[in-house]
Amino acid sequence: MWRRVRQPKRAGLVLAVFAVLVGVVSFGVTPANAVHDETFQLDGDASASTTTSIGGTTQTLDWDSLFDAGGNEKALPAGFTASVFSRDFRTNANGSFNTSDPSTFTEGSKDGLPITGWSCTPTNNETDKIDVMNAYAAAYTAPNGDHILYFGQERNDNTGSSNVGFWFLQGGASCTGDASFTGAHVDGDLLIVSEYSNGGSVSTIKVYRWNGGANGTLGSTAVASGVDCKLTGANDNVCGTVNAASNGVAGTITTPWLTANKDDGAGHSLRTRELFEAGLNLTASGLGGHCFNTYLADTRSSDSLDASLHDFTLGQLGECTTSVVTTPTPSGTSTMPASGSVSTSDSAVLNVTGIAVFNSTLKFFLCGPLGLNTSSTCTTSGVQIGSTQAVTANGTYPSDAATVTAVGRYCWRAEFAGDASLGVPPGSDSSVNECFKVNPRQPTLKTNAGPGPVNFGSPVTDSATIGNTANQPGTGGLGDGSINPTTPGAKAGGTISFTLYKDDCVTVATGTGGPFPKTATVNGDGTYGPVSFTPDAPGTYHWVASYSGSSPNTLASLASASVCGQDPDEDVVVRQIATSIATTQSAYPNDSHTVTSSKAGDILPATGTVSFKLYQAASGNSALANCQSAGATGLLYTQTMNNVGGAHSVTTSTSNTTVAVNASGTYFWSVTYDPGDAQHVGRQNLCTENTATTFTNDTGPGAQVP
Repeated sequence: MWRRVRQPKRAGLVLAVFAVLVGVVSFGVTPANAVHDETFQLDGDASASTTTSIGGTTQTLDWDSLFDAGGNEKALPAGFTASVFSRDFRTNANGSFNTSDPSTFTEGSKDGLPITGWSCTPTNNETDKIDVMNAYAAAYTAPNGDHILYFGQERNDNTGSSNVGFWFLQGGASCTGDASFTGAHVDGDLLIVSEYSNGGSVSTIKVYRWNGGANGTLGSTAVASGVDCKLTGANDNVCGTVNAASNGVAGTITTPWLTANKDDGAGHSLRTRELFEAGLNLTASGLGGHCFNTYLADTRSSDSLDASLHDFTLGQLGECTTSVVTTPTPSGTSTMPASGSVSTSDSAVLNVTGIAVFNSTLKFFLCGPLGLNTSSTCTTSGVQIGSTQAVTANGTYPSDAATVTAVGRYCWRAEFAGDASLGVPPGSDSSVNECFKVNPRQPTLKTNAGPGPVNFGSPVTDSATIGNTANQPGTGGLGDGSINPTTPGAKAGGTISFTLYKDDCVTVATGTGGPFPKTATVNGDGTYGPVSFTPDAPGTYHWVASYSGSSPNTLASLASASVCGQDPDEDVVVRQIATSIATTQSAYPNDSHTVTSSKAGDILPATGTVSFKLYQAASGNSALANCQSAGATGLLYTQTMNNVGGAHSVTTSTSNTTVAVNASGTYFWSVTYDPGDAQHVGRQNLCTENTATTFTNDTGPGAQVP
């Protein structure tokens, strides 16, 4: 019957397979002992406590060294590479034995047929003596390198002679329900059959080889044979044994795990001849060099190749495994270099256990560019890097180098095809350790406004120097074209944007030369500009520049590189139009004259005339001389007032607003009064009335108004 197959826990197993390597015994290698002389006991019980010593070797291991009470695999002892336990019976709810069996061979199933020629069916009441309870197998590598199979099965009843068979298949096989088997033979599959009699010993154990592929034939001549392990001598390559009278209590043995027999029901007892166990030295028998993935234990009508097949159980082991461990270069996280190109490669350490020589291939694949924040790996797809490599042995295999030219996450995968003809399983490594990241470059942006301050009406300028960019991805290559491109990537592109702000760093400058932003096209590292703009008002202005980036390899400029007012090199003053001021003073001289009658109560005639004359003193002249030169050029101003009088005292004043003096000097007034009648006396001053002026003018340019 098909039962749960317990997979080995051993690290690095990719598939649960059972495999054995035959080693060619070379000169100087320790000769093989008998198969029953190794550390594993083939003594007719399952307990290691019954220690034996055969051929000088103390045998300290038995089936309970490999499996616990639940049939679970223990930590494997030294030399053992795999083991598996298959339970093939059921119990009822109360713990009693259930006679049903979900999978037995149907009539017509023969060993000589292809696997697909076998069929299975469930039965409700399997015959006791042919009902398999448990089966198990293990693979062992002896100190001299020989590879050995150990295998056994338990049956429900010991009535009469019994015949058992074990198929060791390199491929898979399965059957469930009422159906045909699936699977196919591979050249080198083995069939081991044995007969053991009422006498309590194994009479024969024979090994047959399958020749050819799925539709090949089973060899009719045994390629190895042996007898009871308890009776054979040294150098036997195959032997088997059963629990006999010398085992346990009169042949009844105890198992750590649950079993069942017709007389005792479900429990831990097996009566005489209900346990069969055997061993086969594949290396010494010339049957190695194959990986046996699947084993099938059965009961049969005889040890003939044409026997009727009865009950069966299937199991898988993990002795022959494939491990592919790869290491990429670079690993971890790096930054895209300025060249925009990263060289990468992979290296695979191939380790096939259980076989030394095989014929297979190894391929390397590269996936990417993936998103930087993704966690996916290269489990499928990708592009193949390099040619398919032929591999025939374990070792370290490097990939061809690849060039990636785009930022992203890249993951390698190595695929080992296995060797189906030898049962070598395929293997692959696409773990997270196969991935690496290439981050974009962060460019530098340095801007510098043109010379300032500038006069209103003149333009202001700005330029920007960009550095630390990376070339763009290449084209025409693998994947999206960025892997192994046929055309290298161009220099970083993108644009630099320039905007001019007023003092408040909010209002964009207005004027001529817009609109903003003004842009410059980037072609790699370098200085771009200048750009020019003429503001329409004086003031302090601030240039702001930013770079768009060139995706995916070059990022945009940092925000701090374009903060208004934070970079003094980006400030420029537009000043007002300069002016100058010069002052020249001037004054309008005026005079007044009061005429008074000397007679009390007398009224001056209303017909009087007063005459005012202003002279500028000539150098060296006296005041009187200045006033007497009435016709001289020194006369500056004359004003005559008529009809002066009509009161005892009359005051008259000039009203000069037209003649100004603006030079330093001395000025004299001459005033004459004519009463206009004969009763009063006319008067004139003595021309001593004068004004001395000193003018200090400002010739400029003056100071700026605060």
